[in-house]
Amino acid sequence: MTEAEFQIINKQGLHARPATALVTLASKFSSNIFLSRGEKRINAKSILGILVLAAEKGATLKVQADGEDEEEAVKAIVELAKNKFGMTEE
Repeated sequence: MTEAEFQIINKQGLHARPATALVTLASKFSSNIFLSRGEKRINAKSILGILVLAAEKGATLKVQADGEDEEEAVKAIVELAKNKFGMTEE
C-alpha cells in the first residue's frame, strides 16, 4: 500500500467540480484508492464519497492506494491537488 497526505488549496475547497476531476483521475487506475479525513475513509472513485468529506480550503487529506499501479495513482492524485484540481480561480 502506498499513501501520502495533501492539503486542499482551492478557495472553495473540494466541491463538485474538483471532486469530479479527482474521480475521473482515480478511475483511470486499477488500484483500490481511498481518501481519508479524520475518521472518514471513502472510495476515491465515488463522487458522493468525496463530497461527504466536506474538505474545505486548508483541510488535509490522506490518499491510500493498493494495487499494481498504486504508486502512480498516489503520485497523480497528489499532483492534481497541487494543481488545484485543474480549476482556475477568480
